[in-house]
Amino acid sequence: MARSMKWGITLSVSTALLLVMVFGASLLHQPAAAQGTRTIYMAAVEPKGGTGVSSEPFPTASLPGGGGYVLKAPDSTGRWEVSTYQWQPGVVVAREGEQVTFEIIGINGAEHTSTLPPFVKSFTVKRGQITRVSFTANRAGVFPIICGNHQPSMTGYLVVLPR
Repeated sequence: MARSMKWGITLSVSTALLLVMVFGASLLHQPAAAQGTRTIYMAAVEPKGGTGVSSEPFPTASLPGGGGYVLKAPDSTGRWEVSTYQWQPGVVVAREGEQVTFEIIGINGAEHTSTLPPFVKSFTVKRGQITRVSFTANRAGVFPIICGNHQPSMTGYLVVLPR
């Protein structure tokens, strides 16, 4: 499991760096007035899928704990479901020195108690509500956006480009 977690983090950081390479140039060439503030729109979502045991057997391997993955056993009709919790988008980009506001809508999951170290110690996203989180992106780097209720899958990344 540690190896798969390592690959997942490596893949996520690689994806973030690819996004920086693709979109970073446009961020660096914005007018000075636009570089001072940034609103990033996000959602707390739960993609899910399911089938019946007559079409596909119920998985025997257990999923990682932590609330981020949910595997529901077959019901009386033989239907089973699997779901995961995620931030959408999973990688967001800002520029060092910007005043950033996340505007996050809770779609699925009753509550997401979260953090964005080192910028935001704690914030909570609730289903059906918009949560606004503001901070100054005063350090360049890649920073995790972590929902403590739904690990390991509900970790996104804030990429802060250097000035």
